[in-house]
Amino acid sequence: MKKLTALLLALVMMLGLAACGGKPAAESKAPDPSKEVTQSEAPAESKEPEPAKPDPITLRIGYMANYASLWGVLSTIEQGFFEEEGITIELTPFQDGPSEIAAMEGGSIDLAYIGKGAHKLCIQGKAIIFAPSSVHTTDKVVVLPGSGIESVADLKGKKIAFNSGSSSESTLDNALKVGGLTREDVILNDLSIDNIVPAAVSGSIDAAVCWNPYSAQILQQVEGAKEIEFADGSTNISSWICLPKYAEENHDTLVRFTRALFKGMDWGSKVDNYETVAQYCATETKTDLSAQLLQVGDAHWFNIADISAGLKDGTIKGYYEGMQNDMVAGENIKPEEAKEDVGDFVLFDVMEEALK
Repeated sequence: MKKLTALLLALVMMLGLAACGGKPAAESKAPDPSKEVTQSEAPAESKEPEPAKPDPITLRIGYMANYASLWGVLSTIEQGFFEEEGITIELTPFQDGPSEIAAMEGGSIDLAYIGKGAHKLCIQGKAIIFAPSSVHTTDKVVVLPGSGIESVADLKGKKIAFNSGSSSESTLDNALKVGGLTREDVILNDLSIDNIVPAAVSGSIDAAVCWNPYSAQILQQVEGAKEIEFADGSTNISSWICLPKYAEENHDTLVRFTRALFKGMDWGSKVDNYETVAQYCATETKTDLSAQLLQVGDAHWFNIADISAGLKDGTIKGYYEGMQNDMVAGENIKPEEAKEDVGDFVLFDVMEEALK
């Protein structure tokens, strides 16, 4: 009886569920491949985050109106490498390195290019080097017609115009040394660089020690003028500089500038690009293209491979050590002013970071 009662109760419950409309669970179906998936239903694609753009900065740059000073910075501007770093460049011309350093001290420019002569101010602590630009293997002196000068030994007793404190002065000292002469053996006229050309044109001097474009102007304006070339094994290097305080406060800015500059130098140092770079320089200095093309062979223009290898094997450091030794030998600086480690006035770490 108990079993019969249980079976009846179970039957009643089943009939009740059917009466309430109970249904079996729906079967899961595979998605229909013919059905179009809308954009909102599609899974979101993962995207790599875009690199943050560098904060824009404007840098005021001092230069001298010649190919050696402008080749690297103009190549970098025109090829867009400064733009990649968020850097806007403002260029200001100067006559020589000491004038540029004075302008930095006065706050009118931030960075500058210098030739060999002004490097003595870096050794003396007034400025600091953060990038090399080029190296010259020979020096030249412009001699005037009728002077009788055929070699540096013939400079004895001659009137020579030069510009103190610049690469003109260091070139003069090197020429005298090669010729076996001293300053007492010649008649020196220390002139501002823009007065050397008029002195040559007037015929009041026998020789001039200057750099392009001034030497080229003498050759063009004085018929019969010529250059005599000499080499004494000295290191004639040019560099980019700033004040020591600026370097302390703006390390990252120097790295950004140098990273872009090295790319521009790498492009501008290619022989196939010389004429284009010369045109950049002619446009900036408002001179003839021919005058700039005369300068493309004045130096070895550093590229990235030169700098990278030179930092690893000590060649770049050797250039600055050689330059300092030349300054001591030529009495441009006192022996006690020379630094035991040129790293005291050359920021090799900026160069290395820029190359990364």
